[in-house]
Amino acid sequence: MPDLLLELFSEEIPARMQAKAADDLRRMVTDKLVAEGLVYEGAKAFATPRRLTLTVHGIPARQSDLKEERKGPRVGGPDAAIAGFLKATGLASLDEAKIQRDPKKGDFYIALIEKPGRATLDVLADMLPVIIRTFPWPKSMRWGERSARAGALQWVRPLHAIIATFGIDTEDPDVVKFEVAGIEAGQTTFGHRFMAPAPINVRRFEDYEAKLKAAKVVLDPQARKDIILADAKQLAFAQGHELVEDQVLSDEVAGLVEWPVVLMGSFDQEFLSIPGEVIRATIRNNQKCFVVSDPKTGKLTNKFILTANIEASDGGKAIIAGNERVIRARLSDAKFFYQSDLKTKLEDRLPKFDGIVFHEKLGTQGERIKRIERLAAEIAPLVGADVEKTKRAAHLAKADLLTEVVGEFPEL
Repeated sequence: MPDLLLELFSEEIPARMQAKAADDLRRMVTDKLVAEGLVYEGAKAFATPRRLTLTVHGIPARQSDLKEERKGPRVGGPDAAIAGFLKATGLASLDEAKIQRDPKKGDFYIALIEKPGRATLDVLADMLPVIIRTFPWPKSMRWGERSARAGALQWVRPLHAIIATFGIDTEDPDVVKFEVAGIEAGQTTFGHRFMAPAPINVRRFEDYEAKLKAAKVVLDPQARKDIILADAKQLAFAQGHELVEDQVLSDEVAGLVEWPVVLMGSFDQEFLSIPGEVIRATIRNNQKCFVVSDPKTGKLTNKFILTANIEASDGGKAIIAGNERVIRARLSDAKFFYQSDLKTKLEDRLPKFDGIVFHEKLGTQGERIKRIERLAAEIAPLVGADVEKTKRAAHLAKADLLTEVVGEFPEL
């Protein structure tokens, strides 16, 4: 049975939107196929920074013919009811209707409606433009000369090309003929922006995926994550370190690159005087880099791992140097905030809470802290904790909210 290949090629799609967009594309296309009576065997969607791709396997070549019996008015019923029945069913006269005998309720007219199924290629040509135009991006934009016109296409970033092919494995597929905002569906896509930007002609999914890989694009997000994780672990191990894994960061970085190239950089040893959580937050949030630790002590080392999107001619030296320069500046800021915070005891920050409203009906943060202290003192004996130490911990528990480090890195 034939397969569908659909690719929507655009400028960079934000990493945080890619997984949902791929799922939305799969859901919208397959739901519409089923609604049209085209039951498929399987579907899978993919996303890279520049493309959304969907492959649907085992779609019938055409819809089944539809036969439907529609019950009409009673024999001898009002003329208006009979006229409405003929109009609704498309019958020229009552001679084309059947009569259903019912001894209890009387005889009724029955219309046998036969609707021939359409070719799947035609169904796809009608449904795909609608799906593209109504795609549920959280944020979208218009661009180019057409942007001022009514009904201009809105997409997450400028859309450049559409692939839509349909056919069986043993033959050249047909192109699904449609256009959206002046972009005609075809068989052409593009490889890596810098390393293989030339047009690529494709036929079906297997051919498409292989040609993209040859053009320095790893289509599957999970494959990109696996490459990043394996190469990062190996690079850290080769230097006697251990990668600090971060699933959320892995997902984000995999959405930033089409051809992951893992590199290692370093920062000044003096910055290790900062708490490891602050170092990790700085490097992670600002540069999307991983930190590494000493496998013997578990403490962070002055190395980090970044993921580039290009095989640089200098082996990545300029990329590493650029990241090191930014990280050095960020860690300098973090060190300044941390050292400034050390000059003030946590307890000395507490009076400021009396002037900060926690909730208009619950008072200030200072009053909130006193309530927490009272509750902690009541709960401590129930769990065998030291009452005075528990009250002391509760007394200081919120004091870090006014530190400069937490102000700069709220996630801490």
